[in-house]
Amino acid sequence: MVTLLSQSSCGYNGMVERDQAVKGQWANVQSAYQRRADLIPNLVNTVKGAANFEKSTLEGVVNARAKASSVQLNADQLTPENIQRFQEAQSQLSQGLGRLLAVSENYPELKANANFQELQAQIEGTENRINVERNKFNSTVNDYNTFTRSFPNNLFAGMFGFPPKGYFEADASAKEAPKVDFGDMGGASSGGNTPAGSK
Repeated sequence: MVTLLSQSSCGYNGMVERDQAVKGQWANVQSAYQRRADLIPNLVNTVKGAANFEKSTLEGVVNARAKASSVQLNADQLTPENIQRFQEAQSQLSQGLGRLLAVSENYPELKANANFQELQAQIEGTENRINVERNKFNSTVNDYNTFTRSFPNNLFAGMFGFPPKGYFEADASAKEAPKVDFGDMGGASSGGNTPAGSK
C-alpha cells in the first residue's frame, strides 16, 4: 500500500510537470499564430493599393482571419477534437494567404512596393515560426501522453484529471502548392507563384 501511494505521488508530480510544459508550449503556439493575425490587416491594406487587385482573394483572407481568430482554446481544452477544429480554421487562413501572395506575383507595382516586400518576408518568417512551435508542441504532448498512459500512471491519470491531449496533424493542403486561377484577371499569366510557407 505504501509503495502504491509512493508511486502515485511520483506519478502525479510527473504529470503536473509535463502538463505545465504542454501549457507553456501551447502559449508559444498561440503567440506565433497571433503574430500572423496581427500582420494581416497591414498586408491587406497594402494590397488594396494595387489597381484592380482580385477582390475575392482579399475577402477570402479577411474572412479566414476572422474565423481563425474566433476559434480560441485555452490550455485546459487541448483535446484531439479541439486541436483539429483549431487547426482547420488556421489552415484556411494559411491557404488564403498562400493564394494572396501567389496572386500578388502578377502585379509588378505591388512586388516593387517596399512595404509589401517587408510584410511578405515577415509573414513567411512567421509561418516558419508557427511550424517550429507546432513541432515543439507535438513533442511536448507526446512526452505528456506517453507518461500518463504508461503503467502505473495510467491508473491515476483519469482520477487526477490528466486526460490525453491532441496533436497537430500534417495539413493535407501542404502536400501540394495551391492552384491559382488567373482566368478572371484578363488572361494574365501565373508566373512565379510563391505561396506562403506551409505550416
